[in-house]
Formats: sequence, C-alpha cells, structure tokens
Amino acid sequence: MIYPYDNTHPEIAKSCYIADGVVVTGDVSIGDDSSIWFHTVIRGDVAPTEIGDRVNIQDQCMLHQSPAQPLTIEDDVSIGHQVVVHGCTIRKKALIGMKATVLDGAEVGEEAFVAAGALVTPGTNIPPRTLAMGSPARVVRDLNAEDLEEMKRVREAYVERGKTYAKAKRQT
Repeated sequence: MIYPYDNTHPEIAKSCYIADGVVVTGDVSIGDDSSIWFHTVIRGDVAPTEIGDRVNIQDQCMLHQSPAQPLTIEDDVSIGHQVVVHGCTIRKKALIGMKATVLDGAEVGEEAFVAAGALVTPGTNIPPRTLAMGSPARVVRDLNAEDLEEMKRVREAYVERGKTYAKAKRQT
C-alpha cells in the first residue's frame, strides 16, 4: 500500500519492484531498479527517507526516522530480512545483515558489512569496508576481496530477482 501523509507522497521509480504487503507512506523517495520485499514498512511521516538506486530492502523490514534524523540509504545497498533502520545513513554498497538494527545518527560506511543481529547504537560510525558485529556493534575486521565480491553478488541477484518478480506481477 502506497499512500500520502500530511501533503507528502512517496516518489517511487517506475523500475522499482514493490512486493505485496509493503507499506510506503509520506516523504519517501525510492530510486531505479530498487526492490522492496514482502511486508516491509517505510514511513516518511516525521522526516524524509531517501532510498537510492538498486537498493534491496528484504522481507519484513522497518524503516523510519526521527525529526532531527532523516533516513538516507545510498545506491547499491542490501538491507537483510527483518532489519530496523531508524534515522541513520547507510552509504553505497553496504550490507546490513538479517535482524540487525541501525539507530539514529549512526552511519554505516561505503561497502561496510553489519552482521546479522548486530545493534548499531545511536551516533555510531562504522568505517568503510569493515565488518561490525555484536550488541553494541563493534568493528571486528576489515573486509577482504572475497567479502566484497559476495556483497556484490547479493546486490546483483536482488536487482535481477526484483525484475523477475515485477515481470510476473505484470502478467497476472
């Protein structure tokens, strides 16, 4: 369901795939070839939410913000199943693992990997090309070429999967 909130309306690229059961409301923009998967909620009701191109937001995620902290997700990001991101910045090509939480004012650097179940507390900065895990999340190591290649494979697979689902949806 896509609907306005208080004179703002989501702006969603035509090439974006939105699965059934998704809610997008308010001041939200979603870029080209992005995919938003089943039962995700994206609320832009207190500040803007900007989602770049080729972003995949997997099943049952919650995206929101606070008045002082808009939500920005740059291009080529993967947000795993059941992730909560709130009033933070996720830089290009980052991956947020399943059931992780990234809170207000945090920044996840370019090509960084937040492990499944991690809690990135308010104001935390995860440097580029590092792996952060735990609660609270702490950097445990730099990412290697294999890690970065796997993150790329996930991103590209979700772009293609979104196109396949969109095509099937148009045919029904």
